Amino acid sequence: MQILKTLFQVALYTFASIGVMTTVVFVGMQYGLLNVRGSIIERNAFFGSVPTATSSAEEASTNGCATKEEGTACAWNETTFWTVVRDALRKDASVINRVSNETGVPARMIAAAVIPEQIRFFTDNREVFKRYFEPLKLLASLSKFSLGVSGIKQDTATLIEKNAIDRHSAFYPGSGMESLIAYAENTDHDTELFNRLTDEKDHYYSYLYTALYLKEIEAQWQNAGFDIHDRPDVLVTLFNLGFSASKPNANPKVAGAPITIGGNEYSFGYLGTLFYHSDELTDVFPQ
Repeated sequence: MQILKTLFQVALYTFASIGVMTTVVFVGMQYGLLNVRGSIIERNAFFGSVPTATSSAEEASTNGCATKEEGTACAWNETTFWTVVRDALRKDASVINRVSNETGVPARMIAAAVIPEQIRFFTDNREVFKRYFEPLKLLASLSKFSLGVSGIKQDTATLIEKNAIDRHSAFYPGSGMESLIAYAENTDHDTELFNRLTDEKDHYYSYLYTALYLKEIEAQWQNAGFDIHDRPDVLVTLFNLGFSASKPNANPKVAGAPITIGGNEYSFGYLGTLFYHSDELTDVFPQ
């Protein structure tokens, strides 16, 4: 009898301890006490300083340079990572141009937003890149948190949809966009949205939501009196930082998550800007 009483007390204390721990973790999550600082440059500030490409000696021997000698740095578009992204974007050129025609967002701007996300994934996952994506010249479909080839989170995609519908939103992109994201009746929204963004055989919705995001940011700035339709430094930076970081002003700066490629470090927005103004892929995505 004493043994049963002891076992009961042990079980009771164990479950009580679990309950206390669960409560502590929940409270910590609610108040951000367990947050780990990310690597995005000045994520909670507006943009940040203009970055420069800096050489990294530690990265030089494994920087993926296609033509340079081992131990030297090279430009972003002289790496094997860029070669794969470039060739994969050529495969998707028709669907990117289709989205461009439907939304009015230049195809080159859409590509400029996708490229840093892809390069960041490849440089952070070198073994996966070499085994699978490099041989097949494919874009990566990202994790369950950042979805599809452009890395859009599901809650961000939901905001994109709401802005496309709400005529009173500061981000409202204009008429005609709502029909592009319409759902069939009796559709489970979250499931269908997830399927849209993670379809590895058809990247249409990944590019569509990317284009709508850019169009909505542009609309917000236009309403505030700032024309940024040809400003990849602003648009690509904000594609990385999110709607909450978009505060129209006369002196925006390029920033975003740091990306090391070819032995040089760039910000997310700066890398997209370099592509946009380069001669790369101008045959399929003209400037």
